[in-house]
Amino acid sequence: MKRKVLFLFTFFLIFSLLSACQGDTLLDPKNPVTLTMWHNYGGQMRYTMDEMIDEFNGTIGAEKGIIVNVTSISGSATLHEKLTMAANNDPGAPELPDITTAYPKTALILAEKDLLVDLNEQFTEEELAKYVPRFIEEGIFDNKLYVFPTAKSTEVLFVNNTLFNRFAKDTDISFDDLKTFEGIIKAAELYYQWSDNQTPHIQNDGKAFYIPDSLFNLTQVGYRQLGDEFVKDETLDLASPVFSKIWDLFYEPMVKGHIAIFDGYASDLAKTGDIICTTSSTAGVVFFPPAVTYSDNTTEPVEYGILPYPTFQEGEKIAIQRGSGMCVTKSSKEKEYAAAIFLKWFTQPQQNLYFISSTGYLPVTEEAYGEMMSQEINNISDKNIKKLLSTAIEMQREYDFYIPPTFENIDKLEKDFENKIRKIASDSRKEYLNHLKDTDSKGANKWVGYTAKEAQKILGDL
Repeated sequence: MKRKVLFLFTFFLIFSLLSACQGDTLLDPKNPVTLTMWHNYGGQMRYTMDEMIDEFNGTIGAEKGIIVNVTSISGSATLHEKLTMAANNDPGAPELPDITTAYPKTALILAEKDLLVDLNEQFTEEELAKYVPRFIEEGIFDNKLYVFPTAKSTEVLFVNNTLFNRFAKDTDISFDDLKTFEGIIKAAELYYQWSDNQTPHIQNDGKAFYIPDSLFNLTQVGYRQLGDEFVKDETLDLASPVFSKIWDLFYEPMVKGHIAIFDGYASDLAKTGDIICTTSSTAGVVFFPPAVTYSDNTTEPVEYGILPYPTFQEGEKIAIQRGSGMCVTKSSKEKEYAAAIFLKWFTQPQQNLYFISSTGYLPVTEEAYGEMMSQEINNISDKNIKKLLSTAIEMQREYDFYIPPTFENIDKLEKDFENKIRKIASDSRKEYLNHLKDTDSKGANKWVGYTAKEAQKILGDL
């Protein structure tokens, strides 16, 4: 009996050791596996990524027998187009890379064609438990992990402190007002009046105070903060009382110039001092410049504040979860295993913190998001990224995060919604300005635009 037990123990021990070593036998440092990789990081992010790839190739890659060959593709839209072309075998399409950055919407297309590796097969439960659970959750479709979290983002409130402090000194507005959207709207009205008064010889030339970088994201998060869902069954629920609340809060300030109407990145308006604050992606921090160039071509150094995402009064503390991850395409056992080794290395706390410390992205492991990031902040020289990470730690502790739905038509739905909202607001603003020519500011208050119900009808085909 003892001999039988000893035999079984020895068998299972040998089996376990063989299983553990099986992966390493797939690789040979003398005959390295070359992995192709696409990413859409630009500017400083591209530099940091390329630097880290070189480090991997010279250390773990050399030791294991892995070479990562990188191609940078400018812009997420271009990357999405190339990946879908390759997935569809379109004429002239390039071959799919072994690893690629991808948003869930792109990964879904590849997954439906059975082109992606289920990374559950490459990571143990113990390994996956080290990552922030909601980051893992976002990359799972049909119980398969297709998008691995490498760097995530959320939205925060970027504030030009230099201009804000100048304005706040003359009014009763403070940073506390920026904690809620209602407070931001109040500040926006006062700022328009204050900035208009700076040039008494020119009437109605006040400036906008705020712009959301994404009207669609603001609406999605606003619904969730107030206990509802904006997107239901792949359509927009415009009949919800929450839509009326958001419309009533934002439409009139847009028409009156308190909130900017702009088809572009909010950071472009920040560069010229045409707004004071914006809700934008943390990844956009690198695009907020240290100086503002005004319309008369004068420049002024500015300091930025980076605050937690605002809430609606009586709403919960909820912000959006954004950012792409990395996917591994199906190829050979050797390449798939090698790709997993790279992902494990790249997302180790030390590497992950190095990447995010110069990019504005957020770390993906529990360890990196905790004490390690608090310590890393002290070593960062960039003031904005230092402020950003401090705010990210606060939000990680106090906020819940909303993962947007993923389906084929989501991009079109978002684009159509934003275009229609901007057109309604822009046309209404033209009417309002024409009305101002024929009356004084008090008479202008009699101007009536679209009600929420009227807007619902215009947007009803979304």
